Amino acid sequence: MTRDKILDGFEAYLTLERGMSDNTRMAYMSDARKFADWAAADPECPALQSIRPEDVHAFVASLHDLNISPRSQARIISGLRGFYKYMRLEGLIDRDPTALLESPRLGLHLPEVLTIEEIDAMEAAIDLGKPEGQRNLAIVETLYSCGLRVSELCNLPQSRVNFQEKAIIVDGKGNKQRLVPMSDSAVELIQLYLANRDVQPKPGEEDILFLNRRGKRLTRVMVFYIIRDLAALAGIKRDISPHALRHSFATHLLEGGANLRAIQMMLGHESIGTTQIYLHTDTSLLREEILTHHPRNK
Repeated sequence: MTRDKILDGFEAYLTLERGMSDNTRMAYMSDARKFADWAAADPECPALQSIRPEDVHAFVASLHDLNISPRSQARIISGLRGFYKYMRLEGLIDRDPTALLESPRLGLHLPEVLTIEEIDAMEAAIDLGKPEGQRNLAIVETLYSCGLRVSELCNLPQSRVNFQEKAIIVDGKGNKQRLVPMSDSAVELIQLYLANRDVQPKPGEEDILFLNRRGKRLTRVMVFYIIRDLAALAGIKRDISPHALRHSFATHLLEGGANLRAIQMMLGHESIGTTQIYLHTDTSLLREEILTHHPRNK
């Protein structure tokens, strides 16, 4: 089987069998192609079906030589493992050459968290006199109040917003749906945005909630710029992305006493281990909880 046919089969596997989101699928395909290009450029390297463990280790060493960050290396290695898992499932190889491959050690990356006052300052910095002002205010509140990923916000259909029940149905990673409650302020601001929206949606975008001035859905990059610029206007000196609002949503829920399992469901995390990173964001809160509730401290 040719290299291109193997890569095409891998992409179909990621889409149809693994049900990966577009962003994750594209990342995996980029990693597989990066390795395939590296192997093709080395005349001593065998075909993809005959790759040896030493070839894979040489590829990983080349990533280090290119000064690619440990986090990016770990992602590429994960994509490479997925590629050879597919090849073994298809019977293209007998042994997985990535079986003994180790990922670089990564330090714990604690999420960037905004205070409620900082979020209020970002919302106050929005110029409601501009055509996009009411939209941007609804975007900030929805990201914070519902803990959405930026891709979930960009692709959110208006028909999935239930104003009466104050909840939205979100299509998360792997096309998994979840029901997320909406705050009263998010409901109010989205309704105000829709009532004043004067943009004509482009064909195929009629049901998309948040539109740009040309009537198309917002891109992830556009939302990143909106949040970054608002943070700067609010006097926040740190690098702030839309994900910071999602982190703040989860952290503030935990600080308010919400159950970690409930936070996991609202965030759409497949594993509670992913959600547990928020246990590290406020050690003073955790200490207070232990001192208050542990029987040895009565």
